[in-house]
Amino acid sequence: MYSSLAVSFTLGIVAISIYARFFDPLRDIPGPFLARWSRLWLIYHSRKGDMHTTMINLHQKHGKLVRTGPNEVSTADPESINPIYGARTRFRKSPWYSVSQGHRKFDLFAERDEKIHGAQRRLVNSIYTVENMKKVEPSVNTVIALLLDKLSELGTEPTDMGMWARLFAFDVIGQVTFSKQFGYLENGYDEDDSFKYMHAAVRSAAWVGQIPWLYWAHDRLMPLIGNWLGVNARHGRMRNFVAGEIEKRRDVTQKHHDLLEMLKKVKSEKPIEMNDINVLSMATTNIFAGSETTAVSIGAILYHLCKNPVAMKKLKEEIKSMENEVGSSERCWPLNVANRMPYLQACIQEGLRMHPAVGMALPRTVPEGGIVVAGKLIPEGAVIGANAWVIHREKEIFGDDAHEFKPERWLSENSAQYHRFFFAFGAGARLCIGKNLSWIEISKFIPSLLRGWDLELVHPDERPKQICW
Repeated sequence: MYSSLAVSFTLGIVAISIYARFFDPLRDIPGPFLARWSRLWLIYHSRKGDMHTTMINLHQKHGKLVRTGPNEVSTADPESINPIYGARTRFRKSPWYSVSQGHRKFDLFAERDEKIHGAQRRLVNSIYTVENMKKVEPSVNTVIALLLDKLSELGTEPTDMGMWARLFAFDVIGQVTFSKQFGYLENGYDEDDSFKYMHAAVRSAAWVGQIPWLYWAHDRLMPLIGNWLGVNARHGRMRNFVAGEIEKRRDVTQKHHDLLEMLKKVKSEKPIEMNDINVLSMATTNIFAGSETTAVSIGAILYHLCKNPVAMKKLKEEIKSMENEVGSSERCWPLNVANRMPYLQACIQEGLRMHPAVGMALPRTVPEGGIVVAGKLIPEGAVIGANAWVIHREKEIFGDDAHEFKPERWLSENSAQYHRFFFAFGAGARLCIGKNLSWIEISKFIPSLLRGWDLELVHPDERPKQICW
């Protein structure tokens, strides 16, 4: 018996080796040894939260293509971005997204069927346009004013601006979505551990998405074993909170100028397509996707400005030059002024280039016929993806100083090319629908803060700890 097992095992190893050597269509693409044979490599780095820096190093070592799994490849080839992510692409989101979606039928981020996604996006697109998002500026002002009050109480003692940015971003989403802040700024901390649960959900989705079968097996067994996967916090805790807020609004006749009211209006006009469950899903997404990413972006911009005093000085000079248009009594920087400040906008763009909020690749399934990338044929059915951290540091796109924080690059003659490969919010038809709201928040937050405070790093020589999913 044992000899038969040994023979079977040996034959299996030989068969796998022959396949890998002669028949594996990705055999010539370099990458980590373990990644060639197993998804354990992807699981490890996705769980650890260092995929962004790991992929930068691997592409610097191996070039445009890196093999990250038995059937998966990462691309840093600029010419591959538009075919994979551009308008009318035939590349579809990979099964990695199915874990984030779970059983939800309405999910603009994770929906893999392009026809369904297109129909859903058309329902809510008008809500998230630049012009419509400008209408929520008074709500953002309310939260900024509270933030400035709280910071004034701290005086000059060291404080974690990254944490204050999170408190701000969550309360803005509450105010904009429900006309109601969550109370994080008022309390000065996350009293109900929402940040912890969201952190766990994102981390869990990142690594469990590499093996979707685990999620669905766990899903079927939950009645027996309970919930062991943090990704379900997105579908449970946050969803229950939003459901409660929607229920409170159900019999209220008073009109609110917020996103929930806009979603309800869509529902009244198209009740079949936008039913109660879909309103719930979209409102939940506003909180889950619209808070943490904005907070991370604000923290990154402030960090890079503090690390680059010349850029900080130029920005503060631009802010001072616009003071007359704002007025000394106006505490919150107006959006119409911020939009006319080229250096401010360049700093925001550069901060997001240096530190995209998402550290994972955006995986897509290769369609029929395959795709040739950097001279290699990636066959249909394989998964290919680009990582914003990698693309944003490509010297071929951004120059030899791609690793440096340099806002001036966005004011140069090459800015059109830089915008073309700006990947912080995704690309094409799957561009983040909340981009306009996030940009409005950041455009108002930065000058409102820097107008009254001089910031510096408490430990300027320490490298920040980066965990990014």
